[in-house]
Amino acid sequence: MEYLRLGVNIDHVATVRNARGGTHPSPIAAALLAQKAGADGITAHLREDRRHIRDDDITALKEAIDIPLNFEMAATDEMVAVALKLLPNAACIVPERREELTTEGGLAVTGQQVRLSPLIQQLKGAGIRVSLFVDAEEAELRAAADLGADIVELHTGRYCDSPAGNQRSQEYERIAKGAQIAAALGLEVHAGHGLSFETVPEIAALPEIVELNIGHFLIGAAIYTGLEDVILQMRQLMSRARPAK
Repeated sequence: MEYLRLGVNIDHVATVRNARGGTHPSPIAAALLAQKAGADGITAHLREDRRHIRDDDITALKEAIDIPLNFEMAATDEMVAVALKLLPNAACIVPERREELTTEGGLAVTGQQVRLSPLIQQLKGAGIRVSLFVDAEEAELRAAADLGADIVELHTGRYCDSPAGNQRSQEYERIAKGAQIAAALGLEVHAGHGLSFETVPEIAALPEIVELNIGHFLIGAAIYTGLEDVILQMRQLMSRARPAK
């Protein structure tokens, strides 16, 4: 099976910093620590309201890290302009509403093709890989492929939030089927949202998935044992589920 990459989202280091203002703790320092601990990429979401990551954070991140930057963004002209200036490795288009605490579901690609197509083409024209954060539904995956997306990131939130048992098993089967469909369509398959030590092994075992993006859990667990330690623990769980060739 293909090597499983770990992308570390450092948004909520900035959330803690912004609670008091100032510069501490630094999301840039956290990204460098994650890189040292074995992260394969760094993810950061520049939201419209700048509630955590700010414009200067994004610029500093791109300059500081030696691993790929995954720029999460809403499908707006403002964010496309930022991406075109930044030139990250990838831009992941996510749904965004000001009143939500976090991204609550996948992007509704179906029905938005006319709006999304020119944005995607601008990003791709600049050499930026385009990812769409979607629910594992066949219609959404086919629409993503038709729009020319390079990657889909499957939303794992409902799986992670479901109690162990039948409900979680049903969500797992939905994700597994979605991963198979996406790979068959020629899309690179990522997954993320809500993944933890408990929920990552089954998702990591899906052979079509090549990258997991994890943030909130890692930053929260780092309060107790440190960021390097929790990233190493997560990598170990991923490696057990997906032994490297």
